Amino acid sequence: SEAELEILEPYRGQIPDRVFTEEFVPPETDGSGNNRGNLKKAAMLLKDAGWSIKNKVLTNDDTGEVFAFEIVLRSSQLEPHSQALVRSLERLGIKATIRVVDDAQYRRLTETFDFDMMVAVFAQSVSPGNEQREFWSSASAAREGSRNLMGITDPAIDELVELLIAAPDRESLITRTRALDRVLLWNFFMIPMFHSETDRLAYWNRFGLPDI
Repeated sequence: SEAELEILEPYRGQIPDRVFTEEFVPPETDGSGNNRGNLKKAAMLLKDAGWSIKNKVLTNDDTGEVFAFEIVLRSSQLEPHSQALVRSLERLGIKATIRVVDDAQYRRLTETFDFDMMVAVFAQSVSPGNEQREFWSSASAAREGSRNLMGITDPAIDELVELLIAAPDRESLITRTRALDRVLLWNFFMIPMFHSETDRLAYWNRFGLPDI
């Protein structure tokens, strides 16, 4: 919207250019697991970034470093979802491994940011506020135990978070939230994993129902 553009315009050059020109739409596939088109795009992006296949392994052209990382999980129930990603990465020459740890170890690893990749839920309310600092601010990235698991340190995002918190009314809160959301999405901090197609509603039938 025009209101969002007015908020974001001062950050042109500091935030991804596509914020101003494209709607963010996650990649789509046919669900078969054979994502040839997306894999080709990924291979081209990696090549442009200085990575190429050597001995069937993705390797940095300058340093010789092998592209490998670990996915830490707190439950084996998440393994099937993560294995789908591992299989796709393997086709690109990337070596990703899965490690399932107990709750105590998982908590310690996340509190100290001692992991390469993990699965997380960033639950949000319909009235976002001060908690947004915990998720996205530079200050939280430097503090153990915060919810800024990606380690985001971006001055533009810091300012957008403060703008959101200082919103004087509901309309401006929605506009500023959408502006922040666009910037976060176009930075590709996370990979959407799955979602539920079910909306759940809970209520307490305290007074009973009248006889009809």
